[in-house]
Amino acid sequence: MRALFLTGGAALALGASIALAQDAPESLLPPGFDDPVPAPSPAPAPRPAAPTGPAPTGPATPAPATTGPVVQPIPGAGESIPDLGDIDLSSVPSVEELEAMSPDELDELLGLKPKYDIPPAARRALTRVGVIAPSEGGLPSGSLARQPAALVRAILAESDGPFVSRWGHMLMRRALASRLAAPEGMNPVEFAALRAAALNRMGEHATARALVQDVDTGNWDEKLTDAALNAYLGTEDIVGICPAVRFQGGERDDSTWKMLRAICSAYAGEGALAGSQLDRMQRENGIPRIDVLLAQRFAGAAGRGRRAVEIEWDGVEELNPWRFALANAVGEDLPDGLIEQATPYYQRIWATAPMLPLQLRARGADRAASDGLLSAAAMVDLYSQIYSDDTIEGEEADRAVQLRDAYVGSDPTERLAAMQSIWGGDSASNYGRYVLTAYAAARMPADSGMAASAAPLIASMLAAGLDRDAMTWLPVVEQGSNGWAQLMLARPDRSGNVSSEGIDGFIDDDGSADQRRSRFLLAGLAGLGRIDRQDLNDFSGRLEVDLSRQSKWSRTIDRAAEVNNRALVALLAGLGMQGSGWDRMTAMHLYHIVSALNRVGLNAEARMIAAEAVARG
Repeated sequence: MRALFLTGGAALALGASIALAQDAPESLLPPGFDDPVPAPSPAPAPRPAAPTGPAPTGPATPAPATTGPVVQPIPGAGESIPDLGDIDLSSVPSVEELEAMSPDELDELLGLKPKYDIPPAARRALTRVGVIAPSEGGLPSGSLARQPAALVRAILAESDGPFVSRWGHMLMRRALASRLAAPEGMNPVEFAALRAAALNRMGEHATARALVQDVDTGNWDEKLTDAALNAYLGTEDIVGICPAVRFQGGERDDSTWKMLRAICSAYAGEGALAGSQLDRMQRENGIPRIDVLLAQRFAGAAGRGRRAVEIEWDGVEELNPWRFALANAVGEDLPDGLIEQATPYYQRIWATAPMLPLQLRARGADRAASDGLLSAAAMVDLYSQIYSDDTIEGEEADRAVQLRDAYVGSDPTERLAAMQSIWGGDSASNYGRYVLTAYAAARMPADSGMAASAAPLIASMLAAGLDRDAMTWLPVVEQGSNGWAQLMLARPDRSGNVSSEGIDGFIDDDGSADQRRSRFLLAGLAGLGRIDRQDLNDFSGRLEVDLSRQSKWSRTIDRAAEVNNRALVALLAGLGMQGSGWDRMTAMHLYHIVSALNRVGLNAEARMIAAEAVARG
């Protein structure tokens, strides 16, 4: 019975343990993870050694009582509560406003916005800012370092374009894009902003964008930001400005800047925030609806939150850079009425915007080539694309066929006829057509049977700087003719003076208004030093031209040439060539420009400008 009792007791204990195990969840962790490792027991403190001397006889110190809890004093207890009634809490944002803020806005509110967007080791110095180094054809870097800041600032501020000369435009672009040190007393950031703004006014938006990108965004001031914004809009590179927009945040509050902040938020992954911001701007007064719609379409292309935005041009009677850039960027066709009223600003952009139709680019190419933005090779590339596209019809397609005939015609007569069709006769009303046919004209053999058409062929070659090809016509052209006058100015060699008989014959046959071409010929020859002093005096009296007259501008450019300052001479030459046409140029200005450029070693530019004046005068 005792054994049975023990056996039953063991079974009862085992059953109880099983029941308890079923009530608790079974651990699936490996052994050792569910049972914490017991903390090691503290080692016993060493007992003090027994004293070797006699025991102390003084009374023992009683142990402190530990019967009640120990209460620590509350910090600040008993102090008076400060009065918050005088503190203005109106500027503290509400919870709803905090929830609507973007991370950048929160950083700005809390003072966490970084002061630089580039690590210290990667920041660029401002000692020299520009795109073209002297080793790459740029002007000497220290050319303006010792010049008065007020003078350079005035030149750049007054250079608002356009330029009468294609070659003058290209010279000014080279000077502004060179890697230059700022004048003494001028902030390098201001110097970069003035140059970028001048490039924008010339239509050189791509060059201006490259220039502002040479300055770290953290160093941009308000003027450089404005110039950069115009450059990015001119190149339809909307998101290119986003680093500056995100970095500067709410430092600006104009409508364009607000829309850019929303767009940049969308492309930073904050699509919901961007949508709410643009929706709110659409309800604001003072912001045109078409501008917000274009911004919504562009912002909607980022991420997954694409929205169907219908662009409504009804009631839009004016075109501005924002609408033009956004419409091109999203592929929205402009209404015909807005295209017809497009100013030269938009026509120059047409020529270089790759997303636009080829026909529209060809319409702008004439203006861009005439102004100096497009080279002859770029023009040929554009019309080669038009020729290879069978879907294009109209005068642009016909011109592409004519250009091909100008290159591969069966004989020179056929090639000349094709070029004359492109020009619209022997005298092209659009100088860009001369640029288009420059290399085709250089392939023409110098034949006395074509001497009557030599002048436009020579003008076409010189439009692309093909002076040595043009000089092959010197034995063919008649002395005193238009072609002869261009060659006398463009010839690379400097030996000998031009005969007075040739100049006299040119003046006799000159049918330009106020004999402008004869005056330009005289000024160009005098500036290049290719006319006898006595002949210069005689012809100056005959044409009633006073090349010795001085002005503040002429004295300044002459002084810059005396000290051999190429950059300052180039900037002053560009300042003197501003105007909408050659009727705005005077013989006195042309003389000082050609003379100064020739003296500082820019002889090629001096010759091409002088020859262009006779061809277009």
